[in-house]
This record gives sequence, structure tokens and C-alpha cells, in this order.
Amino acid sequence: MRPIGPSCLVDALRSLRISHTPTARPSIIRSTSIASRKAQCPQNVRHFSATASMAGNWLEPNLDRKKKMMKGRARVATGGSIKGTTVQWGDYGLRMIDHHRRISAQQLKVAEDTIKQRLRGQKYRLYKRVCCNIGVFVSGNEIRMGKGKGSFDHWAARVAVNQIVLELRGMVHEQVVRDAFRLAGNKLPGQWQFVKKGTPPIVGITKLDGITLEDLKRPRRKVPGESLEPAPQTSNSETQRTPLDLP
Repeated sequence: MRPIGPSCLVDALRSLRISHTPTARPSIIRSTSIASRKAQCPQNVRHFSATASMAGNWLEPNLDRKKKMMKGRARVATGGSIKGTTVQWGDYGLRMIDHHRRISAQQLKVAEDTIKQRLRGQKYRLYKRVCCNIGVFVSGNEIRMGKGKGSFDHWAARVAVNQIVLELRGMVHEQVVRDAFRLAGNKLPGQWQFVKKGTPPIVGITKLDGITLEDLKRPRRKVPGESLEPAPQTSNSETQRTPLDLP
């Protein structure tokens, strides 16, 4: 009689064998699709956001107040640059037409509050084009010259001439926006101008209205050589003149 004990035990162990199945789901995304997705993304594009960043806001950056800063001067683009002279994100803007100056954060905050108070209940969005990242250090009264730079007083921003400071976009009538920017300009130092989307840019003090940068960079009109006359030659005796103090 054939023993069936060991064979039955082996068959039972074979039936209990656990088959190895991969737990991780196989990737269905091909490498070509990833490469095409990367190629579709535009390069060197600034993703603008009006929300306050973690580094600080436009009135008080996250910088060390103890670090001394020089007064400096506002950088005025006169070499063919039109940066900051046109409306980019909004429909209307507030442009400074006075000479460059340093505007404090408190003055900009008052101008912003003035616009919000005038446009209360309206649907709009306000954009800020400057950042108060310059620390102003002031010495106390009745202090002799020297003894250091002084202590921190307030934050400020350097605003160049013909630079857009505030922009606005929304469901607001143009005359209402004009009035709001007029009130804001009265709160700020200097002279200000109301501009709209599509206003020609400015290079230095020249408006590009009908002309281009290439026209400005083009040399002056050449004078033909036939129209030029030779300068008269003077003798040495004529060059030696009598002094005025002699009779």
C-alpha cells in the first residue's frame, strides 16, 4: 500500500504558496509626455501675484533695521530704457512727472487709504509698482556732527521721474478713477499725472508718441559736403591781438 502522508503534506504546502505580486502601481506616464509638458511651459515668465509675499509687504520689507543704508539717488533710465513708465497690469495709473525723490512708506500708505476711501463699494483691484526697501536713519535733535549715522526712523522708496507708482483695474468709471488718483496725488510729494493703458512710454524726458527707440538712437541727419564752405585762414599777425587793458 502506497503511503500518502508525505505527498499530501507536500501538496498542501504547494497550495499555500503565496505568489509574489508587485504592490506598487506601475507608472503609466511616459517620459516623452513629461518632456513635452516641460517644453510647453513658457520660459522666463514672471508669474505676477498681488498677494503679500512672506518676505514682507510693499511698505515694510523683511530686512534688518540695524543695517545702515546710504541715502543714494533714484536711478533715472536715460539710456533708452522705458521700464516702469507704462501701465502694465491695470487700466489706469498714477505717474510722477516731477524730478526723482524719496517717498516715505507713511505717505504711500496715506495715498492708498485715500484711494480705498474714495472707491468704497466699487469692484476694483489696486496694484503697487514700488517697494519701500530703503531704510532712513535720522539723528536726534541737538546732536553734534559725527558720532555715527543715527538710528532707524522709517522705510522709504526711491521713485524716479516718469515712473508709475499705482495702477488700478476694475468696474469703475474713468472719471471716478481720475478723482481718486487726484486725491492720492495731493497726499504725495511732487507732481503727478493720470495715465491710461496704451499711453506712450517716456525715455528720459521724451515721449515716444509717433517715434520709436530706433529713431532716437539714429544719428542726426548728415549734411552734404558740397554745402560746407572752408573756414577762412587767418594769419599769425591777426591772431596776435592787443590786450583790452592797454590803450
